[in-house]
Amino acid sequence: MSFSVRSGFRDIATMHSTPRVDPAAPARPLTPVPAPVRPDFEADHHRLAAHHPHTDSFREIRTRLLALAEGSSFVTLVVPVSTGSGGSFVARHLAMAFASDEAKSALLIDCGLPRPSQHVAFGVDAVRGGLIDHLERPGREAHHIFYDTGVPRVRLVPAGKAREPGVEYFSTYRMRALIDSMRSAHSDRYVVIDGPALRGSPDARILADLADFVVVVAAYGRDPAERISQSVAGLDPKKIAGVVFNCPP
Repeated sequence: MSFSVRSGFRDIATMHSTPRVDPAAPARPLTPVPAPVRPDFEADHHRLAAHHPHTDSFREIRTRLLALAEGSSFVTLVVPVSTGSGGSFVARHLAMAFASDEAKSALLIDCGLPRPSQHVAFGVDAVRGGLIDHLERPGREAHHIFYDTGVPRVRLVPAGKAREPGVEYFSTYRMRALIDSMRSAHSDRYVVIDGPALRGSPDARILADLADFVVVVAAYGRDPAERISQSVAGLDPKKIAGVVFNCPP
């Protein structure tokens, strides 16, 4: 399927002939990017989320994913086609959309190596480390790397320490066990993984094997249909929930 931030999901097979989002209305963050979190950040989130024109679009993505899951707990991987397509923006606001239901919560995991950004967006000081720290310390419990974001019911697992060159983290048994435990721990919590670009790194495909659904983010005007098709060719087609056409600034 393909998705436009303004128009909704579409079948990926018809992506080449389907009109995209109007470039005259570029997508913008629903919330300010605080550094550090301001005392009024939570209030700003509610005010902006209630009135921002793209809020309903993220809720639509959420609703479609819930329908695909048919009541089961699931993990969603959000990956951009290319660096700069806006994958972290979509992952962040998709997590917020899940948590907008007061009976639900969201856990956002930043796997956007080598340039993680979610801790900056939320103003989180990862003093207890993050994902990479956890994977390198076998005896440590996962809850130590969960951080409050300032957004109600949204928690963040930041990337943590810088990645060691040549070290595989996402293909390890410990990473699979961590994702499986997060999926099954709470039936009312939805896990969103912010992944790296599909082009130029095998990490996105490794993470796709761990997720239940994959949402692909393409930059409008930058990622042509042929590039998108080539990027998703290595993914399990049964897991691809849709392609988001984002208009980065």
